[in-house]
Amino acid sequence: MLNGERIVRLTSLVLAVALTLGAAPAGTPSSEGEAGAIGRTPPRLSYTDGEVSFWRPGAQDWAPAQVNTPLAPGDELYTGNRGNLELQVAPRAFVRAWGDTQLGLVNQEPDFLQIKVTRGHLSLDLRGLDPGRTVELDTPHAAFTIERSGYYRVDVTQNATSFITRRAGQATMTPAGGQAVVITSSEEVVLEGTPAPNVRSYVAPELDAWDRWNYARTDDLLDSLSARYVSSGVYGVDDLDHYGDWRVVPDYGAVWVPQAVPAGWAPYSTGRWVSDPYYGWTWVDTAPWGWAPYHHGRWVFVNGFWAWAPGPVIVRPVYAPALVAFFGGPSVRVAIGVPGVSWVALGWGEPLVPWWGRSQFIGRPSWVGWGGPHVVNDVVVNRATVVNVTNITVYKNTSVQNAVVAVREEHFGRRAVNDTRIARVDARRLEPARAPLRVTPDASSYVAASGHAVRPAENTISRSVVATRPPSRHAVAPRAETSRGGAPQATPSPVAPAPRIVPAPKPAATAPVPARPPFGPSPTERQRPPLPRRFEPSQQPEGRGTPQNGGPRTGAAPVAPREGSAGQREGVGNARPTPPPSSAQPAPRPEAQAAPAPQSGPPRSGPATAAPREGAGGARPVGPPSVRQQRGEPGRGPQQSLPGEPANRISPARAETRPQQPQGPQQPQRQQQPERQQDRQQSERQQDRRGPGGR
Repeated sequence: MLNGERIVRLTSLVLAVALTLGAAPAGTPSSEGEAGAIGRTPPRLSYTDGEVSFWRPGAQDWAPAQVNTPLAPGDELYTGNRGNLELQVAPRAFVRAWGDTQLGLVNQEPDFLQIKVTRGHLSLDLRGLDPGRTVELDTPHAAFTIERSGYYRVDVTQNATSFITRRAGQATMTPAGGQAVVITSSEEVVLEGTPAPNVRSYVAPELDAWDRWNYARTDDLLDSLSARYVSSGVYGVDDLDHYGDWRVVPDYGAVWVPQAVPAGWAPYSTGRWVSDPYYGWTWVDTAPWGWAPYHHGRWVFVNGFWAWAPGPVIVRPVYAPALVAFFGGPSVRVAIGVPGVSWVALGWGEPLVPWWGRSQFIGRPSWVGWGGPHVVNDVVVNRATVVNVTNITVYKNTSVQNAVVAVREEHFGRRAVNDTRIARVDARRLEPARAPLRVTPDASSYVAASGHAVRPAENTISRSVVATRPPSRHAVAPRAETSRGGAPQATPSPVAPAPRIVPAPKPAATAPVPARPPFGPSPTERQRPPLPRRFEPSQQPEGRGTPQNGGPRTGAAPVAPREGSAGQREGVGNARPTPPPSSAQPAPRPEAQAAPAPQSGPPRSGPATAAPREGAGGARPVGPPSVRQQRGEPGRGPQQSLPGEPANRISPARAETRPQQPQGPQQPQRQQQPERQQDRQQSERQQDRRGPGGR
């Protein structure tokens, strides 16, 4: 009897832990059909600035890009002359484009992402790339295979392609008609000419303003307060920090409450339904925070406020095109009085009835991804119990005023919901749909916004690229639908020729390291970088034993500002603006500012430090080669030349920024500053020995 009680208690404990962590409903599919919905979170258009256009196969024409649009293979994006965009392709990976850039999503698989760029400037800031996952970047001159985290940049012009790796990144380049070569960290490869391009390798140039902005933006996105409440695999978590507040409630744990929503607002009411080639009808919300709350978790109504409940932090969250329950639709039996198509946000623990995926998955209630305990009609359902669609008759949020959103059938998926919403719906007469919606999309259903959009040049659209795989079958434009007037709708599409397929390089784990590309000649050499920065202790107030104006201590090695402190991060430069001087923060006096040390990286913010003296603290002197030779370095003669030829050569298209040497009478004054500090410190020590009476 005692052993039986122990077994019961142990079993109860295991079930409680599983429900608390969400391990069973979130990470393990209950059937082969559910497996088709796991592991495929689409890339997200997370940021736009200026003119950014979007096109999807089947659309009438290019349309303005809408933030929070999930991308599918075949989608094309274009930035105007001053346009700027960002794609989130993984929880810690971003792709950004600016200034006359056209890019497209070619393929997406759980372990493979393929992007093409036919013109412009593209950066891939991959802070975290899962093992076994590959990112391929296709250009008109070569295909670049990336299997390692790092920072990558490509610049494509009409005649050349430049590819740069940074931050321990490494890629394999396969040019058209050539052999695969490896591109190591801090290297730039320039390809010119077609069909067999000429390849040359150079040292990576300095970070420019575009690179520094990319570094700083990624740092800000990853430094999110909301990350402690949401699973690490959920996109768009940083947006929640700026547009809402987190609260802890007894029934649901941590919930997020949006700010500045209008009166009568409800989830899934400010956006548009878009046709996706893989997921079918997908919700695209116009709110800047409208990604995570509409593809994960559940919406609950607490004390008169709508709140998003993500549930406990789980290992593997699952994406859904929308988390709603539909009511009505064509070819579906509906209750009398239901106007067109209606839907409501799923509440805590309510199952999702999928309308996408395999035939075994469609129409079967599912709890993939945590959304609370398994609840049907306010009854907790045992996981072993098979739930039929006919058992689901009540959705809790239908009792909330304005929670049910309805549009007429001819407006569903064709116009914005806030422009076509039906004001009054009798929620008591609603009957859940028993089958997927049979609404047929038209040309307006493939884009999330309407209006004029800038269109790329025809020679950019029709430019071929080099790739290791053909485009996905989902990238093929659907058949043109017939308009309501009976005439077929025109669906012009970018006419892009088939890519030039090259052999895919073998995985880095099993393949030998490919050869390096040949070094390229250039009259410009990149300077030797300065020593790595050291930790800077907090600045002490002026007083005994402390130099004036924050200057370095006499006889000690100069301490450089720590990167990442005071708004700085490694490689970022001025990541955040420095507050203007005030009465509480007096500005440093000119005589306390030292000449900046020559450096090859971006300008660094923070207080200036005195230039290091030769031999102080073992610091190695830095500066242009001419200055080093005049001063003479240890182990070298004054005019001794280095053997061979310079290796750190920059591409001829790049310009090296030479640091300006201090000029005028300020230089002798700055060199004398440490001596005045030494005299002051010696005077203070003598004062200490004399005592308070000065004797």
